[in-house]
Amino acid sequence: MDKIRTIIRKEWLEVFQNKLVIFTVVFLPLMMAAIPLGILFSMKDLSSASAVGAAAEQLPKEMAALCPDTLNSGDCMKVFMVNEFMILFMIIPVAVPGAIAGYSVVGEKTTHSLEPLLATPITTVELLVGKCLAAVIPAVLATFGAFGIFAIGASIILANPTLISVLLDLRWLLAVFAVGPLLAFLAVTFALMVSSRVNDPRVAEQVSMVIIIPVIAGFFGQISGLFILNKEIITITALVMLVLDGGMFYLATKVFQRESILTRWR
Repeated sequence: MDKIRTIIRKEWLEVFQNKLVIFTVVFLPLMMAAIPLGILFSMKDLSSASAVGAAAEQLPKEMAALCPDTLNSGDCMKVFMVNEFMILFMIIPVAVPGAIAGYSVVGEKTTHSLEPLLATPITTVELLVGKCLAAVIPAVLATFGAFGIFAIGASIILANPTLISVLLDLRWLLAVFAVGPLLAFLAVTFALMVSSRVNDPRVAEQVSMVIIIPVIAGFFGQISGLFILNKEIITITALVMLVLDGGMFYLATKVFQRESILTRWR
């Protein structure tokens, strides 16, 4: 564990000197929290059932089923609108580690700081675990922080405890606190695989962001009404992500050829 902690501290000292990384870690979560809060704020006066009855009748049955009978049609409309954008919180654990991990290996190649590290007794698994955690921890904390800002902001904007409990229900708690970290780990291991095979940090960062495409597809799929995220879908996604994470980390240990780096990357 001492070696892993050393790797984490080393990564943070180097990576967080990059202003782009700091901007991504700080600004992106704030922006993702601001979007659903802005929607809630713009709809805070939308509470009368008669004012939104026609709109509420047009809600998909799946969304209407998410609203308890204690909510009027105006509050149900708020649930519908905010739910459409809550998947944005799944972009944070993918985008943030991509900016960190994409530079992790290839950046050290270009500065020739990786060779002395690989010459030490540290194992490949310890090295990759340290680099993974160095990128996953900031991404997870940023995701949790953004969701916390949303939860606090929603509590301030809304005066209905029942509505708040619906907005912060088990679906999104599972998504943020289970799927989010798993997504972050998948993004990091994929970025490390890419980073260990290319020579340019910019190429590594750009290719690593390919992993965000399924999340964007999910966002537009829900916006267009193709599906509605529910507890079952999110639970299945978490289980699939757990299997993918294990397989991706195994592949990363195989792709990362330290002997090749020591002898060829000069």
